[in-house]
Amino acid sequence: MATFAHAIQIHAYGGPEQMRYEQVSVAAPAEGEVQIRQHAVGINYLDTYNRRGVFPLPKLPGGLGVEGAGEVVAVGPGVTRFKVGDRVAYAARPIGSYASLRNLPDRFLLHLPAGVSYEQAAAATLQGLTAHMLLHKVTHLGESDTVLIHAAAGGLGSLLTQWAKRFGCRVLGTVGSVDKVEVAKANGCDDVILYKEEPFTDAVKRLTGGAGVEAVFEGLGGSVFHESLKILKPFGQLVNLGQVAEGLPAVNLADIGPVASLTISVPGVFAYMNTHPDLQEAADTLFDLIASKALNVHIGASYPLKDAVHAHTALESRGTTGSLILIPDA
Repeated sequence: MATFAHAIQIHAYGGPEQMRYEQVSVAAPAEGEVQIRQHAVGINYLDTYNRRGVFPLPKLPGGLGVEGAGEVVAVGPGVTRFKVGDRVAYAARPIGSYASLRNLPDRFLLHLPAGVSYEQAAAATLQGLTAHMLLHKVTHLGESDTVLIHAAAGGLGSLLTQWAKRFGCRVLGTVGSVDKVEVAKANGCDDVILYKEEPFTDAVKRLTGGAGVEAVFEGLGGSVFHESLKILKPFGQLVNLGQVAEGLPAVNLADIGPVASLTISVPGVFAYMNTHPDLQEAADTLFDLIASKALNVHIGASYPLKDAVHAHTALESRGTTGSLILIPDA
């Protein structure tokens, strides 16, 4: 038997105005599926790519969003890992988390402990697992290493800064405005660079005595990507996490080695989640850090689900700090 719910859908690609708050029909969960009453939904820059058609949806009209948290209200045949009443979170495709109720295959769901709120989970599951991937799989950082984190006051930047400090790293962070400096410092940045006042390359050279850094984490692409290569130590690593600004540029391999001896990584968190031997174990590490307050989840703003247009407008202004979330109707 189908149930009615509310969801954000797009009927054409474009700006935030393409998002519509609509009533949808949600079927009973099929075999291997779990039905979730969602209490909080994560907003990620990836969602804007889907909305604009940079990464097209499987079909139109279609939903948006890959992250959420809520309560299991029904299970389909064959489901044994979850039962009605379980608290769950996820960061996974298929796309469609901007909804009050949805079905998902049980293999994508994570058990959510009582010590982590639905809001915290929706704000931090995707970005937290990304940080876990970056520090446990992609890089090999430790004490005495220095890293540069671009957008250090953002959702991922906040978690990555805090986690890198736990590894003993010295963290330099970039921000775009004075009001974000204290946010980045509160996250643990040892030094904060206002990139609009001083080129970040000059600042890094100044702060490291010309030595450079072991790793750079950036999600802008374009010129920021190329400039970041200039401040890496030999055998340093540039990690690209997105192409918010100018897209992912081409790289001349002669420019990164063997004289410079640099490494470039373009990791995908969904590939990490799909291949991790025990994703619940990785999520438990994240959730335990949040529950113990070793990681602070900074929720910059929350919006009712019906106001997703305003949330996307704020996100794309690049004036926000922390993570943004949506709250579905009760």
